[in-house]
Amino acid sequence: MIAQLKKSTEQKMGKSIEAFKADLAKVRTGRAHTGLLDHIMVDYYGTPTPINQVAKVTLVDSRTIGVTPFEKKMVQAVEKAIRESDLGLNPAASGETLRVPMPPLTEERRKELIKVVRHEAENARVAVRNLRRDAIHGLKEALKKKEVSENEERRAQDDVQKLTDRSVAEIDRLLEQKESELMAV
Repeated sequence: MIAQLKKSTEQKMGKSIEAFKADLAKVRTGRAHTGLLDHIMVDYYGTPTPINQVAKVTLVDSRTIGVTPFEKKMVQAVEKAIRESDLGLNPAASGETLRVPMPPLTEERRKELIKVVRHEAENARVAVRNLRRDAIHGLKEALKKKEVSENEERRAQDDVQKLTDRSVAEIDRLLEQKESELMAV
């Protein structure tokens, strides 16, 4: 019972860290990468569709993303979706391909992005702590029902705390890495 509780808590904390990594990937640094456009939805004949299902997304160079729609008719729809996204990008059509240049980040914008990243990190830490609270609550319930001894419950609480500490340390490491990436000119 304790092993199962620890295992599910560990898996959930791992998922929280993965979600944090995905949130960090959406925050734009100075370099272009194809993952920036992953969350953009294109109006594909009335149905919102992920951009990578209607177009080929490639890197032209370190500051430019190339987007080639699979259908010629979709060029305007893809361009509109990129322009209206929250990324502040301005695609330029050249024939059947869209070129999406990455504007250089200003110092002010970098500081704003660091605030966003720190907020995401705090949300991830809170999620991990909530998982710890739930696990400890489950252990105390098991102790009340006399399913585990006090020593087992105490040891399991220590293990859950160690797991929490490791997860928070990983979140802090990822945050520090992203901050240095953002401040690199």
